[in-house]
Amino acid sequence: MSVQIRFLPDDVTIAAEVGEPLLRVASRAGLSIPTGCLMGSCHACEVELEDGKIICACISSVPPGCQELTINLFVDPTW
Repeated sequence: MSVQIRFLPDDVTIAAEVGEPLLRVASRAGLSIPTGCLMGSCHACEVELEDGKIICACISSVPPGCQELTINLFVDPTW
């Protein structure tokens, strides 16, 4: 099942499959999410979902049960 992923603040939308890693989806969309440990410990890859929930993109994938998902990419100058 295809899910439309919208990345803010650039307003880039791309189709993704349920279970596809968010880092891969962002990369296919031409976007870069900073990473550090790739295990969710350093929080360099934090992104915000449309409901305000903060997740680590390195350990997250496209969730089932939605047709659209909006992800806000933070800009953290320390990374």
